[in-house]
Amino acid sequence: MTLVDITARALATLTIPGYADFLAADGRDVWMTNEGRVEKLSVGSAMPVATVAVPAPCGGMVVAFGALWVANLTDCSVYRIDLESLAVTARIASGLADPEGELSLAAGAGSIWVLSDARGILSRIDPATNTVVARIAVRPHSYAADFAFDAVWITNSGSGDTEGSVQRIDPQTNRVTATIPIGPTPRFLAAGEGGVWTLNQGDGSVTRIDPDTNRVVSSIQVGMAGGGGDIAVGGGRVWVRGKNVLLAAVNARTNQVETTYGPPAGSGAVRVAKDLVWVTAHDTKTVWVLRPGDSDRDGGWERRVG
Repeated sequence: MTLVDITARALATLTIPGYADFLAADGRDVWMTNEGRVEKLSVGSAMPVATVAVPAPCGGMVVAFGALWVANLTDCSVYRIDLESLAVTARIASGLADPEGELSLAAGAGSIWVLSDARGILSRIDPATNTVVARIAVRPHSYAADFAFDAVWITNSGSGDTEGSVQRIDPQTNRVTATIPIGPTPRFLAAGEGGVWTLNQGDGSVTRIDPDTNRVVSSIQVGMAGGGGDIAVGGGRVWVRGKNVLLAAVNARTNQVETTYGPPAGSGAVRVAKDLVWVTAHDTKTVWVLRPGDSDRDGGWERRVG
């Protein structure tokens, strides 16, 4: 395992006024939540290349169906922003499971998915009509969602004597098909690179689930216990953002932490956008852009992701 100063490794380091936080990939660019707005960042520009006013954007966003989809706290709705006109074209009153916005949206099976009630509701939005077309009962205290392997995956953070888990939802039937016990207080998750991966805030570990068997196959300690954080996949790695450790790169083949980045800079987010890894730190108003293939031992990042 290698310890790296993130600024020394970064392809670019941006200073963004406000509160640089959650991300969504859009090609090699990203959309980022900020105070009263979402902004598009591009590696070739020191400042945002597009800005759209949103009252209180929060959580992991998603780009799909020609739009950016973002949760908004003030009216507990999902906003749809057209990527060409940059206009807000719909506000969908779905509800949000977390009033503080620590959640994430997912796109797949022709739908947008959002955890909309802390009592345990996953809402399915039809982008053709911009309406909620199904409300699916899931475990309480579920907040983050992702889509891969022909399924919706959500984390159940648990409460009191309720253990944390991941649930798998079949989009063909809108039913839970598996509930998988994992590490304590799972929050954010990412699906891809051969697995479903969760950041467990209770003990700072990452759990890997095999989507073929719906079983836990590995638990990886990354030292990121506590609130906040984020997780993403891409380029053969799992990228884990935390407070005590700024960023860790886990090799998805070996399930081992191969690189950690520092120094700590408070909480923030991470997303992979083609061959780039974007990392935010809202406390320091900083965004880093990494291209690990520039210095990886095997030089394989560019070959893996094209």
